[in-house]
Amino acid sequence: MLLVISPSKTQEINGKTIEKWTMPVFLPQAEELSGMLAERSVEELVQLMKISPRLAELTFQRYQAMQFPFTPENSGQALLVFQGAQFSPIQVAGYTKEDFHFAQNHLRIFSGLYGLLRPLDLMQPYRLEMATRLATDRGQTLYAYWRQRITEHLHSLVAGDRNSVLVNLASNEYFKVVRSADLGCSILKISFKEIKNGKAGVIAVYAKRARGMMVDYVISNRVSNPELLKKFDRGGYSYREELSNAREWVFTRKAQ
Repeated sequence: MLLVISPSKTQEINGKTIEKWTMPVFLPQAEELSGMLAERSVEELVQLMKISPRLAELTFQRYQAMQFPFTPENSGQALLVFQGAQFSPIQVAGYTKEDFHFAQNHLRIFSGLYGLLRPLDLMQPYRLEMATRLATDRGQTLYAYWRQRITEHLHSLVAGDRNSVLVNLASNEYFKVVRSADLGCSILKISFKEIKNGKAGVIAVYAKRARGMMVDYVISNRVSNPELLKKFDRGGYSYREELSNAREWVFTRKAQ
């Protein structure tokens, strides 16, 4: 079982680290994209990324300061660097070496800059959403740049095991970079919904937190059988069989 999740915009190298680290699989591609973005002015970044001048200035400074190759001194492990609603429920402060080892084998994080990250991959803070229309030699968008690379890599992780399941905890923006038909495995989408006035609906910020809670649940309980995900009950959520099907499992709770 392999989980995939989206990245977060909030990132920080805060001095927290663990001894073991790895390099991103697509580091050469990340360096290429970083170099392209380092050539953009603040004004060009505003237009490209549809962000405020203040955020564009921060983004500009990050790409100017980005250093290759990555080292433990100038970078941080992905699962420690990403912050925000989705990542705060992942209780990395209490993880053992065995927890990180399990996470390394069962979790991947999509990224507009790095393509796909393992939890212990070194990274430096960046801003580059997968939906950004950045032209490269592969096309006019990052989807064109990453789709084949990410799909082939994920296929290599699940190929050869007919029982492999890719658990999709990512947003639609990020998961559509994958060519699902070429993975050669079952794909299970997990949805978290709030019940209000008898109707179930997705509220983005709560869904992000719930995804993080499920990631932490999988890591801390060493869950490798998808069926055991049905026992997930953190945050008041519970599996709803009547709302689910073979391709999408729905978890709900009463609206907060």
